Amino acid sequence: MPTNIFENKERQLILAIESSCDETSVAVIEDGTKILSNIVASQIKSHERFGGVVPEVASRHHVEQIIGCMEEAFQEAGVQVTDLGAVAVTYGPGLVGALLIGITAAKTFAWANDLPLIPVNHMAGHIYASRLSHEMTFPLMALLVSGGHTELVYMKEHGSYEVIGETRDDAAGEAYDKVGRVLGVTYPSGKIIDEMAHQGSDTYNFPRAMIKEDNFDFSFSGLKSAFINLVHNAEQRGEELIPNDLAASFQQSVIDVLVSKTIRACETYEVKQLIMAGGVAANQGLRREMKTQLAEKMPEVVFSVPELKLCGDNAAMIGAAAFVEANKGNVATLELNAKPSLIF
Repeated sequence: MPTNIFENKERQLILAIESSCDETSVAVIEDGTKILSNIVASQIKSHERFGGVVPEVASRHHVEQIIGCMEEAFQEAGVQVTDLGAVAVTYGPGLVGALLIGITAAKTFAWANDLPLIPVNHMAGHIYASRLSHEMTFPLMALLVSGGHTELVYMKEHGSYEVIGETRDDAAGEAYDKVGRVLGVTYPSGKIIDEMAHQGSDTYNFPRAMIKEDNFDFSFSGLKSAFINLVHNAEQRGEELIPNDLAASFQQSVIDVLVSKTIRACETYEVKQLIMAGGVAANQGLRREMKTQLAEKMPEVVFSVPELKLCGDNAAMIGAAAFVEANKGNVATLELNAKPSLIF
């Protein structure tokens, strides 16, 4: 296999596959920065009635959707298999059954077409979603707020990841979903709580856990418990609570902690750019507060957030990260397996 996977190719194209949770996605990416196609088959309706993702249901949907997504990705991109330089796939973290569907499809396609197989960390993908619309300037800090992950990652250069802070219990996204169930809103609840928060006020003053501690770790379990206890106690006493104010109070607590710790991390590590990525990065309240606070305290730092459609799980971000892995020579064998608890 050539050192340069794009040797003898007119264009630098990678087919990317993402199936780590409840989105089946296939994309064709050029030069690590240009999206030729990004097909996403969502499973939200299937999991909505359960109030969360059911792994077995997710896996079955991936089996049903993966081939169709691949065909559509090629059609939309207007390229042929022979134009590709490699196949990239998420191999962790995520649901093991879901990951295995994408990995099996990627390995089969790579073997059948004699293409290199590039393994990609799902969380690295979220960071590199930003590269599809913004330049990356190092050193940088990345705040990852995605599903079960809340992490601060320091990057000196492409492909270099140092986790300097992470959640010790519930991640921000998990807290949103659990609070959403108590509020009685449908899954996924993040967008709805954000909308409610803009119509309410922070009147319940929930705790800001670990906000003053001398570290960059997070904890949202106590906030979740405080919210649930307040609601249950009010119900027992027959008191009426204001849903929009509950949402606003909860969200402001999350935002205050995320913004405070992230900006302090940026100051400590003297970075040139802050990237905020992951599903919770689509939250309008968080976006606005982070942008405002960063501009006030560190105006020289560039703030980058992926487009809204690239904040959730998608294959385009996996393709963007794959170019970095390819340049590092990170090519997998056909023995590649899922790593559901993969870390940086």
